[in-house]
Amino acid sequence: MDREFTIPVAPKKSTFTAMLRRLFLVEKLNNPFGITLLFLLSTALAFAVTTLGYKLGAVTIIGLFALPIVFAIVAYPVFGILVYFTFGYFIMWFLKLGVDFPLGTLMDGMEALFILSLFIHQKKNKDWSMFSGPISFMALLWIAYNCLEYINPVAASQEAWMYTIRTVAIVMFNYFVFTYYLTSKKNIKLIFKLWICLALFAAAYAFKQEHIGFFDFEEQYLHSDPGIELLLFIGGVWRKFSIFSDPVAFAYNMVTVSFMCIGLYSGVKARWKKMLLAFFIVFFLLVMLYSGTRGAYVLVPAGLVLLAILKFNRKVMIIMIAAAVLGTGLVLMPTSNQTIYRFQTAFKPSEDASFNLRKMNQKRIQPYILSHPMGGGLGSTGEWGKRFSPGTYLSNFPPDSGYVRVAVEQGWIGLFIFCSLMATIMVSGVNNYFKIQDPELKSFCLIGLLIVFALNFGNYPQEALVQFPSNIIFYLGTALITISRRLDTQQNQQQHAGQ
Repeated sequence: MDREFTIPVAPKKSTFTAMLRRLFLVEKLNNPFGITLLFLLSTALAFAVTTLGYKLGAVTIIGLFALPIVFAIVAYPVFGILVYFTFGYFIMWFLKLGVDFPLGTLMDGMEALFILSLFIHQKKNKDWSMFSGPISFMALLWIAYNCLEYINPVAASQEAWMYTIRTVAIVMFNYFVFTYYLTSKKNIKLIFKLWICLALFAAAYAFKQEHIGFFDFEEQYLHSDPGIELLLFIGGVWRKFSIFSDPVAFAYNMVTVSFMCIGLYSGVKARWKKMLLAFFIVFFLLVMLYSGTRGAYVLVPAGLVLLAILKFNRKVMIIMIAAAVLGTGLVLMPTSNQTIYRFQTAFKPSEDASFNLRKMNQKRIQPYILSHPMGGGLGSTGEWGKRFSPGTYLSNFPPDSGYVRVAVEQGWIGLFIFCSLMATIMVSGVNNYFKIQDPELKSFCLIGLLIVFALNFGNYPQEALVQFPSNIIFYLGTALITISRRLDTQQNQQQHAGQ
């Protein structure tokens, strides 16, 4: 019996869809419809601006730029990371310029877009293996504990928690974002190049502040509050802060970018590149002195000691001995230069009144820490404490240290988790450094180790991990420890497969 067969025919696209495709994509609105549409939109915008004011026009223009950038951040996350890194450098400068826009919320929005992008990419290519490991576990544990602080029964203000958790825990998601998207040497080198360019601008800006002077808007900022003058005008000299929030953030950034250049120096072979990196290192450390941040001065020899341990050889030891002799000479030499004198006092803490005051404050707060396992709640001390819980015991306590703040606000449980996280990062970094075979990737891991070590060391005398862009740089350094090991393993597997 004959059977009837029909030839399948592809379903036709709707006439309306085909028309839209022709008008917008093929003819690109170069047609009567497009001209009419653009005329009506421009007329409506002009009418709205004249009726509602110029702010609507400004918002519209910003939106025209913002929408493509939002799309690019989600679709091309490496581009988004570059934008995020750049904004992290300039955000405090924009605020000092008087930009009336919630830039902190903008940074939070970009973080949210990164996380959204991560889940979108994971839906297409499910691979959570790169998030396994001790660093990821401890990072998630720290984030979870900070979320648990919301129900801390001792906390005087939950609103303070809302503001504080952004810079204490949420920013840690950057580690997962960097780890997921920086998948090649090319991407990492691109980040390094951008970082050096941004740091050069910041260093040149501080050089200008030191030798030429401040801009008018900076003068207004310096004299806007007696507390600012008290903090930044030392010994008849203004401490320089470049484009950052304060001299501490500026100094720590100069130290970390110097360590980045030191790590790159150990991995490059071209003579001109080594000379260029050597110049960058000297320039960054020179302008760092203008900050008057004694805590940063100590980071340099501390980081060099770690470098000498990791790269123990004759050449490195000769350089370390020469640096030690030079540093000792600077500390002991008589001088009337205020910048050098402040550098010298960094290595004589017992003679520093502010250091002794901090020791007294820390001794005073120890009984509170021991009797409050979860602390007094996020944002209970410092400026947030004065704003959200004025009059309380902790609101008038100046932590003056990242570790002390953790102990006071999150208790000895939080301090234990935080110290465990930092120890895990350092141990993983050292292990990965000695396991990596590729010299270039080894230098990347070294950079991550030096950055994490320096900012951890600097987190005791100051709060090193909460200000932009130091918080971004810290988690970038942490991610480099993981990424460099992963890329080296992939290279080795490919080589073995090709044999």
